[in-house]
Amino acid sequence: MRIAILPLARPTFDVEYARETLAAMLADLDAWADANGHVLSGPRDLLMGADEAALQPVANADVLLILQVTFTDAAFAARAVAGFDGPVAIWAAREPRAGGRLRLNAFCGLNLLSHALGLAERPFTWAYGEGADLDALLTETPDAPILGSPADAAPRSVPALRIGRIGERPDGFDTCAYDAPRLRDLTGATVHEMPLTALFDRARAVSDDAVAPYAAKAAALVGAGDLDAGEMDRSTRLAAALDEIRVEERLDAVAIRCWPETFTEYGGAVCGPVSMLGEARVPCACEADVYGAVTQAILQDVADAPVFLADLVDMDGDTGVVWHCGQAPESMAAGPAGATVHTNRKQALLYQFALRPGRVTLFRLSQARGRHGVVVATGEVVDAPMAFTGTSGTVRFDRGADAVCRDVMASGLEHHMALAYGDHRDALAGIAAGLGVPLLELGSPRGGAS
Repeated sequence: MRIAILPLARPTFDVEYARETLAAMLADLDAWADANGHVLSGPRDLLMGADEAALQPVANADVLLILQVTFTDAAFAARAVAGFDGPVAIWAAREPRAGGRLRLNAFCGLNLLSHALGLAERPFTWAYGEGADLDALLTETPDAPILGSPADAAPRSVPALRIGRIGERPDGFDTCAYDAPRLRDLTGATVHEMPLTALFDRARAVSDDAVAPYAAKAAALVGAGDLDAGEMDRSTRLAAALDEIRVEERLDAVAIRCWPETFTEYGGAVCGPVSMLGEARVPCACEADVYGAVTQAILQDVADAPVFLADLVDMDGDTGVVWHCGQAPESMAAGPAGATVHTNRKQALLYQFALRPGRVTLFRLSQARGRHGVVVATGEVVDAPMAFTGTSGTVRFDRGADAVCRDVMASGLEHHMALAYGDHRDALAGIAAGLGVPLLELGSPRGGAS
């Protein structure tokens, strides 16, 4: 076989470590190819941009292998797949849960790309972590897609929601796309759109009295005094500005374009404000994820508790890690919450803590494969050290992390899921029944509802 490789990465992650990881992946690939008479072509160093020249070997390949070495959006890889007729495989790198920064975040990149390929109805095989079974990855048939099953539950209605969308979703984030009329027809939710610059202007002009409660919350965090005072002020001003906009526009939840402009143009992180507002029952979705904001608002109503919009960033067979930069509500903390900076952008304010142990439900109102559905997983946050800086929790899924991971990829699920404490499976099955959409319980024996 002629196998074209595309090793994808972003310079905002740990490039030196990414190169070490890529070298190990290439060593395994070279040994396997030599032993089986296959030929590898394509770049041997990290691709950290849309390098069109790197796509040339793809045209003559039998198989396209995407090496997801760090997180990337799905745009370049999806374009490569769209121009190729043969089988597609993705191998994502895994990193240890060492308590430091998320150095690669490759699983999230795999998740994003699986969603994009699901929307395109393009089958693919995948592997995650070291020691991948390359025969299976590069020669076996992809798993069949899963869509869920009708919900066997008493119908439950969703609240009438008004969502604020501030800024555009990032390029390559198909997971955060939305169609306002389609969302309204399904849930009754309406969306008020405004530019990101309007939030920045409001934050710069907000009164000191309005900022004071948020500044006090920030100052009470462990380590807050060690952070840059200007960044802390700008960050807490975002919290006050978001709350003013919420009141004026009568918003139930907000979807915000959080990077890179909050760092590069404004100079302070919105992650800490998202945590504060989430604790106050004003869900905020990052990356302008409107469906993520709707998902949070529905779960908050069901659980009558704050919610956390999280990424899955690691799955190891027994447990998985839910994480985001530093925006989980403070009541989810296992101990005193700390103050920190964004691991890639190095600006304040972010919260830092491990999630407290307890039963949890993860939920997404999904558009995977272009179809609406309710996706649910249940499990326990276990008592474990903080896996990665920011806010993260180690979850032992009821149906096993391997089975959940399999269904995330086979369903083409979005990379954001809302988490709340408690077991809300039955209520969310009622939401699915009320909306008239399938219910998918991740990790179920046949990939559907049980």
